[in-house]
Amino acid sequence: MSMPPIINGDHSKITLNTKNVFIEMTGTDRTKLEIVNNIIVSMFSQYCAEPFTIEPVEIISEHNQETRTTPNFSPRETEAEVDYINNCCGLSESPERICELLKKMCLSAKPSSKDKNLLDVSIPTTRADVLHQCDIMEDVAIAYGFNNLPRTSPNKASTIAQPLPINKLGDIVRTETAMAGWSEVMPLILCSHDENFAWLNRKDDGTTAVRLANPKTAEYQVVRTSLLPGLLKTIRENKKHSLPLKVFEVSDVAFKDLSLERKSRNERHFAAAWYGKTSGFEVVHGLLDRILLMLQTAFITHEEGLEGKKQDFAIKENPTKPDGYWIEEIDEPTFFAGHAAAIYLRLGGKEVRVGEFGILHPTVLDKFELRYPVSTLEINLEVFL
Repeated sequence: MSMPPIINGDHSKITLNTKNVFIEMTGTDRTKLEIVNNIIVSMFSQYCAEPFTIEPVEIISEHNQETRTTPNFSPRETEAEVDYINNCCGLSESPERICELLKKMCLSAKPSSKDKNLLDVSIPTTRADVLHQCDIMEDVAIAYGFNNLPRTSPNKASTIAQPLPINKLGDIVRTETAMAGWSEVMPLILCSHDENFAWLNRKDDGTTAVRLANPKTAEYQVVRTSLLPGLLKTIRENKKHSLPLKVFEVSDVAFKDLSLERKSRNERHFAAAWYGKTSGFEVVHGLLDRILLMLQTAFITHEEGLEGKKQDFAIKENPTKPDGYWIEEIDEPTFFAGHAAAIYLRLGGKEVRVGEFGILHPTVLDKFELRYPVSTLEINLEVFL
């Protein structure tokens, strides 16, 4: 409440000779106003000549012609289960004994006439904190004494849940990348539409990204389909640090998928970015080799039957060739011409493009306000499961 000087002045001061006190409150939430009014009035009423004497006021609202009397000190009636209270507190008290404990906490209770397992509880208006029977159970525990509650051990051993395979794989990749000298970052999963597409020289076909229906700001328009915008924005905000900057992220991206019930799906990706005075292409290439070697994925050479593939993400069957990965040059507007490659993987006779790496195009660097070259790597980890 606010007590400006025009109200809290000498004319309206309360002295020992004050006979009447008028309490007025204004607010936008009627429920909160009634709670505060009841508590304040109850507090002042104990100092009356006849303690706890209150003169109610009738209020007529002009906008809806509603008439009500305030304050309303009618207690709230609710029910609580005896078994619930005993089980939560570890007790075996009778309903009568629980009623005695609640009386200590200023709650009036009596066994229900319709069910022996229920208590009829009257909650005074000064106890606005009692919302559920768990609050009544807490009052019983307080009245009984926390130190007096019986101490018992769980009947089952505490266990740690087994991690999901994709989470375990992500942790392995995080550990290996950090051991290679890279720093992990955690950007937001939401980004602007331009950051996700136009700034990376990519086009939105309308069927890829999940868009927010009512974004509050321009930076939170879509769910990212690539980890690169977050890495590049992180580098942009940390350009003052010494070069080179080596950052990576293992996290989810999202795509529209109308075949699923929720009309979208998540993919766990790994991405890394090098920012320095040299391109660092060989550095991200070395990181790729290190990660795939750690995942026990061999590099396939031309001598092992490698052939050029159509550069898309479709899964192809080729059971006669050995498992492993290889790279092929690509020409995509995100990367500098002649300095980018797609990553292909063959596992169990199935071939699929899992990612790409290369030196970013100068127009991409200009959009993210970066002065020096940036080499990036991004792969889909879920294909390794």
